[in-house]
Amino acid sequence: MERSFLFVPGTRPDRFEKAWNAGADAVILDLEDAVPPGQKSSAREAVAGWLSPARPVYVRINAITTGEWEEDVRVLSLPGVAGVLLPKAERREEIEALAARVPGAVRILPIVESAFGVWHALPLASAPRVHRLAFGSLDFQLDTGITGEDEELLYARSRIVLASRTAGNLPPVDGVTTAIEDSRTLHADVERARRLGFRGKLCIHPRQVSAVNEGFLPTGEEISWARGVVAACEASSGEAVKFRGGMVDLPVLERARRILEMASPGAGPRGTRP
Repeated sequence: MERSFLFVPGTRPDRFEKAWNAGADAVILDLEDAVPPGQKSSAREAVAGWLSPARPVYVRINAITTGEWEEDVRVLSLPGVAGVLLPKAERREEIEALAARVPGAVRILPIVESAFGVWHALPLASAPRVHRLAFGSLDFQLDTGITGEDEELLYARSRIVLASRTAGNLPPVDGVTTAIEDSRTLHADVERARRLGFRGKLCIHPRQVSAVNEGFLPTGEEISWARGVVAACEASSGEAVKFRGGMVDLPVLERARRILEMASPGAGPRGTRP
């Protein structure tokens, strides 16, 4: 499961290779917000020219309501596209239209970034071919007039997490942290997202990748706890067991097993890499 999704502007082909080598689980070649209106065509050409099956990446296209959508979708049929991020996702019909136009192997990640989109998160998550949802927190704040990243966005984040689980998707991807130079803020943002049920985060700079990858892995303390729970249960021969002052029932044991699974060598980053 990808943890870090690194954006790179479609207008900067000189950065494509650098982004690919930055250690992110997934690279997103951006044709939307990072590209000025007059450079959309040249950005598409740059992305199409760099795509290769040896370097599977995601592409963020323009919203279906724009005049760029049709041309963007043509790029998605080229070899080397692992997935597509659909911005401003609000209606299931938009995703259905996209799913009908892209190869079956291409993952679809709708970006939920408006009040209407958050309110209809479950229909979006349940739409055909949706792999997981992403939260466009900045645009959501702009749309709603909300100021703040913590409890101010708790309802929106929780609704996206619950919709993802209800639809049977992978856990969602949290929005960007704009404070590139502030490692404390980034660590706090990743920890908050993890506690709320997200299992990935959008990145806007390569220096954010390492902290995001590590932040979605279990901590040493969690691994130690999980190993202790499993060992205590195995030694109990099926009887009720107490561990560190608390009773261990089936949900607790299952949580411990999931932590150990996440911490196993094969469960690390690099989800879209060959």
